[in-house]
Amino acid sequence: MTSLRNNIKLLLRRTLVLHNFNSTFLLPFTLCLVLYFSSCENDPKVIDDLTKPVEMKEEAKIVESYLSQGGKIKAKLNAPLMYRHQRDTIMTEFPNTLHVEFYGDSLKTESWLFSKYGIYYDNLNKVFLRDSVVVINLEGDTLRTPELWWDQNSGKFYTDKPSRLDGKDKHIFCKEGIDGPQDLKIVTCHYPTGPFNVKEGQTPK
Repeated sequence: MTSLRNNIKLLLRRTLVLHNFNSTFLLPFTLCLVLYFSSCENDPKVIDDLTKPVEMKEEAKIVESYLSQGGKIKAKLNAPLMYRHQRDTIMTEFPNTLHVEFYGDSLKTESWLFSKYGIYYDNLNKVFLRDSVVVINLEGDTLRTPELWWDQNSGKFYTDKPSRLDGKDKHIFCKEGIDGPQDLKIVTCHYPTGPFNVKEGQTPK
């Protein structure tokens, strides 16, 4: 901004010498230029608008996406709407529900997930889900929770929110959340209450 103002002043001097401008026109014109650039330099809002980071946002509809790791497909995601944000970090948002099908190493389906909202953090390889989250495995065990994280690297679910786990031989309320693999075969329920069966040789989790 300072160099631009100096160039304009130099141009005005040369113009005055070459064309012998009338001083009554030159004075107000010069004052306007000086006031404009001074206000531009000192206005915090203008400076903030020029220097603030720009957020890139992409939109896609009727999305089908595969999440993979080490060349292996880990999950398939379907969603009616997707936003991809690029600013300090890259994240993918699913604001209008999503459905995820999770696969094991042999690409066999292990469980299904439904949620009203989700966001995938690329740098963490984690998905955060909230609002009416439901997970169902092949045996019919059903997990219901208001919030849930899925760690793509470990293939595990976890949450510290109150959760409910229902199955053929159990109806457990987990007061301080759960953690366990995405197939829900062995789930750690924190502060459980409710009826469940314990098989011989096992201890309740």
